[in-house]
Order: sequence, then C-alpha cells, then structure tokens
Amino acid sequence: MIRSLLRLDNRYPVTSASRLRLPSAIRALQPLLDTEGMISLGGGMPNVTTFPISTIELKMKDGAAVVLDEGETRAALQYSASRGLPCLVSHLKSLQSHVHGLDFGRGDHDVIVTNGSQDGLAKAFEMLLEPRVDTLLVESPTYSGSLAFLGPASVNLQGVQTDEHGLIPSDLRRVLEGWEGSNPSRKKPRVLYTIPTGSNPSGGSLSLARKHEIYELAVEHDLLILEDDPYYYLDFEGSSSPDGPGRCPSLLSIDERAGGARVLRFDSFSKLLSAGIRVGFATGPAELIERIELHTQATMLHASGVSQAVVSKIFDHLGGVAGFLAHVDQVTSFYQERRDALVASVERHLGDFVEFEPPKAGMFLWMRLKGVKDSNDLIMDKAVEKKVLMVPGASFIPTNGDEHPSSSFVRASYSTASVEEMDEACQRLRDLLRK
Repeated sequence: MIRSLLRLDNRYPVTSASRLRLPSAIRALQPLLDTEGMISLGGGMPNVTTFPISTIELKMKDGAAVVLDEGETRAALQYSASRGLPCLVSHLKSLQSHVHGLDFGRGDHDVIVTNGSQDGLAKAFEMLLEPRVDTLLVESPTYSGSLAFLGPASVNLQGVQTDEHGLIPSDLRRVLEGWEGSNPSRKKPRVLYTIPTGSNPSGGSLSLARKHEIYELAVEHDLLILEDDPYYYLDFEGSSSPDGPGRCPSLLSIDERAGGARVLRFDSFSKLLSAGIRVGFATGPAELIERIELHTQATMLHASGVSQAVVSKIFDHLGGVAGFLAHVDQVTSFYQERRDALVASVERHLGDFVEFEPPKAGMFLWMRLKGVKDSNDLIMDKAVEKKVLMVPGASFIPTNGDEHPSSSFVRASYSTASVEEMDEACQRLRDLLRK
C-alpha cells in the first residue's frame, strides 16, 4: 500500500480528498476470511444462517434454469470484497484480456466492480478533479449524466469540438497548445473525458486513426484519459465473430501496448444484460483502481453481491467470454435494426427539416433542426403536447457557472419504441416543424 501511494504521488493528478482516504481496518480483513484455519472474531458480518433466502434461481429466455446453490447464495448475500466477488472479477479480467489485450499478471492493471458505470465515473471525477481548481477536457456535446455530477462539483469544464466521428483531435490540440495564452490564471488540464463509441448524445464513434491521434496528444501533454464506453459492444460495423470485421481497438488497448498508465476505462452491463441490475466495472492503472476501492469502502462497502453473483452465473451459463460475446452480437443486431428503422422514418418524414448522420454504434440519433436556433421550447413543450419525447441538445452542452446554452440539435433514441411508434413520432415532429 505505501509503495503504491508513493508512486501515485508522482504520476497521477489525485485530489486532496482522495489522497486522504485510507484503507478501512475492517475491510482489510475481508480477503483473509477464506484463509484455511482462520477464526474470525473481527468485523461485524451477520450470520448467514439468519438470512431467509436459501438459493436463487434464474429462468433464462432459452428455457434454462440457472441456479445459485446454497454456498453461492450465501456468498452473494454476505459482505464481500470491495473490488468485487472473486468469481465475477475473474470473468471480467478474462474479458478485458481477450478484448483489450490486458496482461493482469504484470500487476500494473486491475479491475473493480461498480454500482453501474455511473458510480465509477463519479468516483473517478472526485478522485482526479479538485473543486474550483481543476479543468476537465470534455466533448461538446457530452453525456448529461456526467454533467449532472460535474456541475455541483465546481469543476471547470473545457469543451472540445466533435463531429459525426466523435472528438476532433485538431481541436483538442488547439485547446491544449493555446492553454497558457487563453487561460493564464488556470492550471492546464490533465484529464480528458471521452465517450468513444456511439457517443451519448451525438452517436459519433472515434476511428482507430483518431484514437491514436488523441492518445499521442495525451502523451505529449501528460493527460489521463477517462474512456467511458458503455456502447462499445453496440458497434454496427464490428463483430465478435472470428470471421467478422472485429471492433475498433479501445484506447485502453492502445495504452496497454504503450505501457499502460494513461487510460482509465469504464464498462457497463446495463445495455447488454440488465440496466436495473446496476453492475459496471472500471479497468485501469492499479494505483487508480486502489483509490476507487478506498472510496467504495467509505461509501457503499461493495456493489450488490446478489447482482454480481447473477452476472457471474450468466457468464457461466453462456460459456464464459466467448458465449458472452456471442450474446452481445445478438443485442447489437437488434439495435442496428432499430437504428435502420428510425433513420428510414426520419428520411421519409423529416428529410426537409433536419440534418443528421446515421450513427455507427449506440442508441441515439443526433439531429439538427433546420431554421431552429434553440430546440428547447419546441421539444420540451410543443413536442410533449403532441406526446413525443426527445431531449433538446442544450442538455448536453458543457457550461460553467450561469451560462445558458442554446442548441438547434435534438437527441432521439431508437432503443425502446417500436418501429411503428418511431414512425408516428417522426410524423408528429414533422407537423410541428411545418408550423
């Protein structure tokens, strides 16, 4: 522990609050409980014999019954390690090794299970960004959920321009190289937050060439990259099949080949297995995962053991990483069909009123409304009256202080509405835009 903290001081922009977090004396006992012959009179774990649940059974859509036996159920119901249930962590490391090429045997990377990726992101922001001091480089537009945390956290936000292919490296270079001249009273940013695949809200996806450009800028300007990638597997141009085109390599994989100290990645099962199960995970430099672990110990002890056990058992049922990847290919095909249906409806009903690029991944279509300076009133009032729900573009624009952005864009999701409902929504929006 002492060695990693000393190393951390020199390498990463960790906040004073994060540095003050120390290991819990009680939590430190957790890994020792399984030691042969150990008698525990420490901690405050309840006796599992008092729990009313004996086993947990899942009925899968393929008709199979997946059962957590009494021992697995007891482990799921009891307090467990803050990094995650060992059975799930093992699956996650196998997945990250297979997909992103990580070698966990070296000990310089680690994984931690989070309460959905949003929880991991919030802990990372708190760990890396000093309130009223630090600036976060962030795509414009970007995920509104992250903005909801960052605004009250008093973090200065510096937007970087995007297009249909995601973050624009030349604009990132412009911001970084001109920082001292444009911001003489502010520290130069050391953290970049990006959503590289099927970005929420823009739907943009970084090409491999852009990822390399961004990574080279990170090296040149000593940036840590927060790679928020919940739509990585919903890549309509990629596949997990050995005969398929494959998915675009992640920033984490680029970092691994370069030494592995500059990317902290966030993944989620919300779009692939279940949103309500609230299981995500962070992967990155061991020192930073350790900091997130200490934050976890202080706030929630660990993510839900039952949820973790269920995800681990689903991996077992699917046959490990290979089966999981086959499953996500099916999920991707579903969303690609929905994307195609919405694009067809937009072209049919809104072709004269909007501009857009079909997304290559994810769940969102980002449209500019022609002749509309600010979409907020149209979408939040008039469209709602017509019983159409979309999100105005201003909700995704990073701002500081009392700024009130406007945007001619609107985000439409093709994830849950039926093909017929999407077509009807486009007709209703067309009628509003005609007026």
